[in-house]
Amino acid sequence: MKAKAGYIQVKRRTASLRIIHWVNVFSMIAAITTGLYIAAPYYQTFIADPAVDKYVMAWNRWVHFMVAIIFDVTSIIIFYLTFFSRVDRPWSKMIPNKKNMREFSAVLINLITLNRHKNFNSAHNDSFNIAYFFTFHFLMVWMLLTGLQLYVHGLGSGLSSVGTWWPWMLHLVTDWTIPVSGWMVGGGPTATLMDVRISHHMTMWLLIVWVVFHIYYQVWRTIFWKEGDISIIFGGSKYVKIKDNEENKEA
Repeated sequence: MKAKAGYIQVKRRTASLRIIHWVNVFSMIAAITTGLYIAAPYYQTFIADPAVDKYVMAWNRWVHFMVAIIFDVTSIIIFYLTFFSRVDRPWSKMIPNKKNMREFSAVLINLITLNRHKNFNSAHNDSFNIAYFFTFHFLMVWMLLTGLQLYVHGLGSGLSSVGTWWPWMLHLVTDWTIPVSGWMVGGGPTATLMDVRISHHMTMWLLIVWVVFHIYYQVWRTIFWKEGDISIIFGGSKYVKIKDNEENKEA
């Protein structure tokens, strides 16, 4: 789709990043749905039959684990693209220098004042949006680590289908989440696996809040800025007024 007269088309996301985004969307829906069931079973396949006969919990745990693996893989890919993407390398926006701090403040003021003040370049990713996305990935890393700690707890014998190295490695990497979770939820020095479970569950709700604001903010930008920001995740591009783009570059 070509840009209208007076606008320029700005490439913002590669096809690989758009695919990863939608894979993560459906994976998150599956993870939340199955996670809620694992925490408190609320349905079964056939009401007339006992859930245990239909392996409902087993299937939910399997799906939950599979989408967690997908998140692991996409996180590694995003980490790579953050530094080596051909279109956008957002890591530089996280450096707390004067330029980035000024841009972060400008975008935040723009949001609070309902677009009455806009003196930053909206053609490219801004520091506010990048910081928000980094927050998502920090939450996801914590979610994955606590999830693996809960998973390895089920391998109490120290054995697995691939050998003893797998549980040993998971314990080595994730056992520290128990005292940290205890500090987060109030378990203190007597922290247990239940603290990890509560922390894992709380992080899920933080991620849901993150998603709600993310959707709201993208719709907000599309309505107020009138630059087609929502189209970024579908076609990879947005459309910026030539005059505004020139002024923002000068600023």
